[in-house]
Amino acid sequence: MRAFTLSLLLCASLAPLAAKAPAKVALKAGPFDPARDSFKDLELAKAEARKSGRRIILDVGGNWCSWCHLLHGFWEAQKDVKELRDKHFVFVLVNFSKEAKNEKFLAQFPKVPGYPHLFVLDADGKLLHSQDTGVLEEGEGYSREKVLAFLNAWKA
Repeated sequence: MRAFTLSLLLCASLAPLAAKAPAKVALKAGPFDPARDSFKDLELAKAEARKSGRRIILDVGGNWCSWCHLLHGFWEAQKDVKELRDKHFVFVLVNFSKEAKNEKFLAQFPKVPGYPHLFVLDADGKLLHSQDTGVLEEGEGYSREKVLAFLNAWKA
């Protein structure tokens, strides 16, 4: 009985601490913005691509997508690969999430089989290539060699 009473007192004394447990920490905001206007972003990208002689890469994904975060991290970690990308392409993020599915915008392109997904466009917005990023993966991330081969194959 004494052990039961001690257990009961211990539980009662810890109850206030449990009530003050921190709420779940929100996931870090990602690079995709559901409030952006993808049609407007594409028009701006086409103007920049025409002016600079580059092509366009649309990166379709969302902040909910772990592989989208990995690809974004890959660009940030591989500075020379990002420089090559930006030298030859205007890079545009296209959000796909429950907040903004961009169905009307994405209807002009082939169906996206998975995320992230890359579309390569010419400076006028004509689709040149639809890239499943699954083939660019290696292990728990993206392959530097495969991404470089993709960029070099489609650069202007």
